[in-house]
Order: sequence, then structure tokens, then C-alpha cells
Amino acid sequence: MAITVHPSFSFSERTTLRMGGSALAEVVLTHTDDCEQLSDILLSLGGEPLVIGRGSNLLAKDGELPVVIVNPAITTEPVCVEETDETVTVHVGAGYRLPRFLNWCATHGYAGLEGLAGVPGTVGGAVAMNAGSYGCEIVDCLDSVEVFIKKIGTTVFKKTDVVLQYRHFSIPTVNDQPVILSSVFRLNKKDPQKIKKVIDDNLTRKKATQPVSAHSAGCVFKNPAEGVSAGMLLDQCGFKGKIYGGVAFSPLHANFLVNVNNGTSKEAFELLHIAQQTVLDVSGYSLELEVKVIG
Repeated sequence: MAITVHPSFSFSERTTLRMGGSALAEVVLTHTDDCEQLSDILLSLGGEPLVIGRGSNLLAKDGELPVVIVNPAITTEPVCVEETDETVTVHVGAGYRLPRFLNWCATHGYAGLEGLAGVPGTVGGAVAMNAGSYGCEIVDCLDSVEVFIKKIGTTVFKKTDVVLQYRHFSIPTVNDQPVILSSVFRLNKKDPQKIKKVIDDNLTRKKATQPVSAHSAGCVFKNPAEGVSAGMLLDQCGFKGKIYGGVAFSPLHANFLVNVNNGTSKEAFELLHIAQQTVLDVSGYSLELEVKVIG
């Protein structure tokens, strides 16, 4: 396989929030062997490399941004690599879509990630953010992760060698941003119908309480403390449904920033700043962004 280079990349067209400027280029990997060419290509393109999956959980600034998008579109199908009477380990490519992976797990009777039902994006993106929902996090089931690191090359790290915290993934021994290529998960064997019911129930619950069909990046702020919800704080301060230009906090869930009418990143950052300052003044809690800011 060969790397594909697209000479331009529009954040407003390629992210779930549908706003932001443009990157210098996009480099698409479709196979782990493509990484052999990656360093030279990035050097020739210039700009800071930035890894993204399907464009969720991103808020890019307006204008031309000095970044090169690295898209690990490695859609290797899930495959069982080890099995016991009660558990199974499954290998899957980073570019494989997370909802599709959950459905595959349910069909085969592999449980552990059902809480992530309704979370958009790719498996690699979910690992990179330690995605979580309804008491489930990627860290609960991750066994190992295969990454490309500029100065090291392609290598595999066990879960014990990486840091997975609340919406955070890093490798302590590495300074460069790792490109996640694939992951291995350790899952439990259960009745497929029971797994599917949990997924369906979680999807129904999520659709009733979150704007899953809107142009949104997901939750925009991290919960500031154990048992303290950013959405609750925003709601108490009157931000649920609040519109500012073309952006708004969702009327379904105050912690979801949505693009309601061709909103700009400038408007988004202004609204987020107002919300942060208001919540700090009223509650004393400082809200930290969960979405990744680009530029």
C-alpha cells in the first residue's frame, strides 16, 4: 500500500463540528507499512503533524493552520487472537469505526465496551482519548496498542506501559505524538442478545439526552471533579440552549457545543470563554476543555 497525500484539508468539511479553517495537507495511511514513508513525507510538507480519526472531539481555529493531518485509516477487520473459556482478545485497526466495532463484538458475544454505544469516531480515536460513557472507559478493556513514533518506528505497548486517565492517553517514555495504528482488547464472553440489549438501551438513553444527530464535537468540557458534572454546572448557570451567533450549547445537554447555523470557531471560543468565566464566578469550579483545540 502507498500513502495518499491530499494537498488541502478543510476542518469545516471533515470534522463533526463542521467549523474551522484548513490544514496544509492530509496524509492518509491505509496500512502499517505506510509508516516507513511517513517521516520523509511529513518533512517535505512542513507544518506540525496532527493525528485525527473521523474528526470528532476537535475544535479547529479559523484560517489556514500550520498543521499536516495524519489520518491512520487502517481499517483492519477485528480478529480473535487468543481465547479462553471466559475471555477473548481481539485485534482491530485504528481506522475501524467504533460503532461498527461494538456491533461486531455484540454479534460475536464479546462484552466490555457496550457503554460506548453512541460514541462516534474510530477505535484509534477512542483509545487516544480514553473514550468513556455510562461507567465504561477504553482503559477497562485495552490490552495493548500498536503505534508509530517518529524516532522509534512501529512498536507495541502493553496497557501497563501507557498512561490512560480521564480523556487522556500518553506514553511516558515518548515525547513525540504517537500515531495509533491498531489495538488489542480483552473482552468477556456473554450472550450476544444481552450485549445487544445493553447497547440498544444505551443508544436510546443517549438519543434522549444528547444531540447525537447534531453537528457537535461531543462533550466540550471535562467534569471538574469526581461527582461534579460540567453539564450540571453549565445548566445551573443558564447555558443549556444558549445561542451565540451560529453556535450554541445544546438544549438537550448543556455540555454539548453544537453548530446550529454556520457557526465560526471565533464564535465558539467566545461562547466557551463566557461559560468558563460564569461557571468559575458562580461555582468556583474551573472548566477545562475536553475537545482538542487545533491551531
